Amino acid sequence: MTSEGAGPGAPTAPPGAERLLRHLLDRGVDTCFTNPGTSEMHFVAALDRVAGMRSVLCLFEGVATGAADGYGRMAEQPAACLLHLGPGLGNGLANLHNARRAHTPLLCLVGDHARAHRPLDAPLTSDIEGLARPVSTLVVSPQDPAQLLAAADAALEAASGPPSGVATMIVPADLSWDPLPDLPPADPTPWRAPAPNPEPPPTTTGPEGAAAALRSGRPTAVLVGGRAARGRPLRQLAALAAAFGAKLLCETFPARLERGAGVPPVERLAYLAELAELQLQGLEHLVLVDAPVPVSFFAYPGRSSLLAPPGCQLHRLAGPADDAQSAVDALVELLGGTQASAPAAGAERPGAPNGALDPRSMAQAVGATLPEAAVVVDEGNTLGLHVPEATAGCPPHDWLTLTGGAIGMGLPLATGAALAVPDRPVLCLEADGSSLYTVQALWTQAREGLDVTTVLLDNRAYGILNFELRRVGAGEPGPVANALLSLADPPVDHVGLARSLGVPATTAHDAQELADALARAFAEPGPHLVHCPLPPVL
Repeated sequence: MTSEGAGPGAPTAPPGAERLLRHLLDRGVDTCFTNPGTSEMHFVAALDRVAGMRSVLCLFEGVATGAADGYGRMAEQPAACLLHLGPGLGNGLANLHNARRAHTPLLCLVGDHARAHRPLDAPLTSDIEGLARPVSTLVVSPQDPAQLLAAADAALEAASGPPSGVATMIVPADLSWDPLPDLPPADPTPWRAPAPNPEPPPTTTGPEGAAAALRSGRPTAVLVGGRAARGRPLRQLAALAAAFGAKLLCETFPARLERGAGVPPVERLAYLAELAELQLQGLEHLVLVDAPVPVSFFAYPGRSSLLAPPGCQLHRLAGPADDAQSAVDALVELLGGTQASAPAAGAERPGAPNGALDPRSMAQAVGATLPEAAVVVDEGNTLGLHVPEATAGCPPHDWLTLTGGAIGMGLPLATGAALAVPDRPVLCLEADGSSLYTVQALWTQAREGLDVTTVLLDNRAYGILNFELRRVGAGEPGPVANALLSLADPPVDHVGLARSLGVPATTAHDAQELADALARAFAEPGPHLVHCPLPPVL
């Protein structure tokens, strides 16, 4: 490696892509989910010269971004995803949206045209920064060789947080192919997302207001999310809630919830606004710990979007930018500690089911067979409603959910989670409609030999949309509306599709067959898919 002043005969500096790759490895980024194109070929070539980066090929950008999300949620450090120009980023946006909502540490590398080529408006030219901003905490695009590694540092710092999140680095192709000597770093002037300012603002912030609410003796709930939904913060908050007679709740779609035998049970806020309002009914104080103010997913005619009852005071103990553990410790100290122990779920499984296969017996089969230390990725949607209850007393496990509501998350998220924690079995509860958004993830699971068991829940419809069609007051659906929400004609051969992508697959025709198939899948290495034809729930 030489500097700009090197004399004749001195070795040529390595290209920028190679320097960037080594720089990322030096900073702990050792996994990259990729669907590259021409602009990224120098980065791809550098992978043969630089050992240590696990490169995971994904057949669709939405799989790469979703897998990077799953990896980051479980590893608690960024993976990289490598995408091709604006269209490649656009294909991955839905799962970057989910990652943003999960506050997942994620480094999104996007190749761009060479700097001299951009003004020519070639067919793939687009506003990459404009596409990236809605899902990113930071967007940085180095325009000078001296900015390249400094841009990577800025992106990794933003991805790691606090608050952690998606950081996007746009790399012009010529900065990848040109030799990059040692240069003094230059400021790449990144764009940073403004701090969120959701309504309504909390009544108080910090431990003092939360402590006063718990001491008040008035109806109070503690709503956990983010990092407070697992580990020591969850146990401390469960003990405090028990000591002060408060209700313990969890946000509707947590990024990662710890649950199972020996873990404090926590009731998730319902997806349906009507049910969530019942859970919050009568509260005068709501303490938010790394959880947002509860609002309905959508607006409905004649209903408030705010779920807490009118007059309920909101107390934010910690948000995504705060150290949740330190905030909980401060709250415990203010309250003088507590002698109460955190309640814990008992060890109890449902028995192996018999008879017809329906959503309830499917849930029993999952509960009867779920292995210890499993990671459950839940995109079961309407067909998975009974599974949390059936698994509450299973051995301890983590539960990953659809944080941003953009379906097509399940199969990619399970792929990334399995790579992050290869010693843990991964169960993916996947609805049929959602699976078809990113079914290519099965190919990556087969290629990488990942221990992912997918339960494909098939009601041949977009069940949640059938339900929502009636809830929004749009009138009784007719044949055209019903046909748009049906997946029955032509029927999808989910077993054949999985096998064509390299994943062993079978159909369970009754509850006992499902339990047997799950037991076999959990006992064998590599990916498996079990297809479950089910009647609709809603």
